Amino acid sequence: MKTTPLPSPPMPSVPPTAGTIGTGLPVPAIDRLRIMGPGVWTDFILEWVDSLKAKYEQVERCDGAGDMGRDIIAFQKQVQPSSWDNYQCKHYDHPLEPGDIWLELGKFCYYTHIGEFTVPHRYHFVAPQGAGPTVSKLLRTPQDLRKKLLENWDKHCAAKITTTKKVPLDSALKAHIESLDFSIFTAPSPLTIIQEHGQTRWHAARFGGGLRPRPKAPPPPTAIDPSENNYVRALLDAYGDKLRAILSHPGQISDDALIEHFKRARIEFYSAEALKGFSRDNVPPGTYEALLDDVFNGVVDVWQSTHPDSYARVLATVKHAKLLPLVSTPLASAINQPDRGGMCHQLANELKLKWKL
Repeated sequence: MKTTPLPSPPMPSVPPTAGTIGTGLPVPAIDRLRIMGPGVWTDFILEWVDSLKAKYEQVERCDGAGDMGRDIIAFQKQVQPSSWDNYQCKHYDHPLEPGDIWLELGKFCYYTHIGEFTVPHRYHFVAPQGAGPTVSKLLRTPQDLRKKLLENWDKHCAAKITTTKKVPLDSALKAHIESLDFSIFTAPSPLTIIQEHGQTRWHAARFGGGLRPRPKAPPPPTAIDPSENNYVRALLDAYGDKLRAILSHPGQISDDALIEHFKRARIEFYSAEALKGFSRDNVPPGTYEALLDDVFNGVVDVWQSTHPDSYARVLATVKHAKLLPLVSTPLASAINQPDRGGMCHQLANELKLKWKL
């Protein structure tokens, strides 16, 4: 019996590379939102809201039992001291439909009516696929949104707002709902959220794509800043050990090679400080501290070894730091050679390395 061979599948639209063979094709950010679980989705929104530091002075996560319809609350800086925004996280496999929001609106109306919390400045529904056409239209017409909520109260809200009792739409509650400004409700576009999240320290770790280009490190100031005191003192002690002298301030360094070394050390220190600042805006908290620990662990044996003098210990330790691979840190692509020496001086500044033992 003659068989017909199966047809060959088409060539991939994106040619394979060494990277895609190892990890698979990249997943676009908009698609990653849709495969997040509800808890991860709330984490993601918290990262996004926390990034709006110019707008908010405090951000809190409230999701869970007893949240009264508030997942993430953010207190504003520039409107009124007590003004706040609510971010209600709704993770569905479809764009928001009216049936997805009635209960949340009901909770908002009921709990503001009984004084559990004040009316926020803005109330944002955040969902990975945004608002569907009907919800989007209702959000643009606040009067219709209020009207539809009242019509759907008995079906979607009365028996579900709290498990302890039924919440009927009595005259007092209805009057409260009629008094509320329903223009505060919005549903930000997922693309807008991704774009704004892209400016945060969390973005590269969550979505990949590499770090933003690192700005050039500024040169050190002419005068020694008080923040440099510890590592400068450690260097002066090391120089003094070599010269068999006591140096009280950098102006007493008379050896040309040591003068140049001191200039180089300050450049390296400020380069590492710039990397530390870069890390605050581009990678999750603790990343730079973990890198500094890696450098310490990489040089500690050289630092503790016997050396002719303390200055030789500085040279040997910094030289070894510049040979460390440091490939596992998320900051790997941003590290340059001056940073490596600078991290040794940062460790000396934190009194974790002492050149004169």
